[in-house]
Parts: sequence; C-alpha cells; structure tokens
Amino acid sequence: MARPRIRLAHENWCVFIDRVIAPYFATNCWLIASEAHGECVIVDPGIAEPNLVAPIKAKLAEHRLKAVAVIITHGHLDHTFSVAPLQDDVGISSIFIHRNDRDLLANPKLAMGPQGLALFAQLSGELGGSLREPTGVLELAESQQLQIAGIAMDFMATPGHTPGSITVVMNDEVVVTGDTLFAGSIGRTDLPRGSISDMQMTLREKIATLPGHLQVLPGHGEETRMEHELSSNPYLLAALRGELA
Repeated sequence: MARPRIRLAHENWCVFIDRVIAPYFATNCWLIASEAHGECVIVDPGIAEPNLVAPIKAKLAEHRLKAVAVIITHGHLDHTFSVAPLQDDVGISSIFIHRNDRDLLANPKLAMGPQGLALFAQLSGELGGSLREPTGVLELAESQQLQIAGIAMDFMATPGHTPGSITVVMNDEVVVTGDTLFAGSIGRTDLPRGSISDMQMTLREKIATLPGHLQVLPGHGEETRMEHELSSNPYLLAALRGELA
C-alpha cells in the first residue's frame, strides 16, 4: 500500500496522493487532492468483494477528504466495478469517462476476452448488486481542461488499450495514465476493442510529448517518472521508432 505524500508542484500548488489497491487484478485506485483534508477525486475504483467502497471510505476518513468526482481512465471492469456502489454510499455526483468507452459502463462484456467473460459471469452471480451503471456520467471529448477539487486537469484521449482510454495531467505535476503506460511497460492491446496501431500513435504523438518531470500514476504497478520512461521504456521507444508490434 502506498504511503500518502505531499509533493510541491509550483509555489502555490501541491498535490496529495494516496491509493487503494483492488484485490482483483491489483488495480490502482488513486485518491488525489490539492491538499489534505479537502476535496478529492477518485480514479478507477476497481474490483473487490463485495466492492472497494469500505477501503476507499477508510482512506477518505483517515485523510479527512471529501470525494467530489470519479475519473475513469477507461471502461474495463477492473477500473469501473465499484463506481456505482461508491457513488451510492459517498454521494458523488460526477463520473467522468471518455465518450468512446461510455457504453462499457452499461455493457462491460464488449471489451472482455475469454478470461474476463468468465470472471464477469462469476461476479454477476455472486456480486450482481455491484454491476450497475452509475448516474451523473459526464462524457469527455478528445481534449479538455477542467478544474475539479481545486486541481487543474488536462484530459487527453489516448486510445490503444481501449478506444476511450484517457490520460490526465494534474497541476503540471502528476499524470494519471490508466492502462496506457506502466513502469517499464504499456497496456495490452489484444482484448476486444484494443488497437496496436492506435497505441503506437498514442505513445508516439501524445505520451512521448509529456514533460519528463511528471510523476506517473499508472493503472497497475508502481509509480514512475516520465523522464525515466522516455529514456528506458522499451515499448515507448519502439513506438517512437515506428516498430511497436
């Protein structure tokens, strides 16, 4: 479990970050705020039994944070499973997702391979109450700038892992990459609706243009820095050479 930390971004800004790691697929659920004891956004509440609400609420209570929005980096179930029950329990009114993955909130099976479909059948039988579409969904376009919970957010469409995958730069300090970019790796593109050609374009034209000082908060695994990934991530380097396959 990551330790909460304060990082100074600019003279008048800071970003407070903590996370809960979902038991299924070890998905990172990030809690991000402009300061401790204020408003926060929650990124990708994933799969747990019966859901991930209890550990998220424990973090909110520990840091005296108020969740005001959920950001979904893409529509795979391991990043969306607990959105509806969290919304019911905490009272979050705004759910952000790219419009190209919007339909996966209602029908996540559209982007699942055989393993995912088997898990979906299991979860539907055992934990069906969690598999509901949330309300208050706000669809993101290709590029948008918003201020949420006191944080300046630059949303960028980064298709490849799914058509509606997004990357979010927050306060010019951290970048939330979902399953587009990991430490030393990238998200898979072999599931339904994934695209290796879209991923190569995303990595070359969007991810590789991000500034090196950004701290990377990925959808799975540990944090990294853009400067490290730009110099050593083999998939990103291959994409820059036009050789990602």
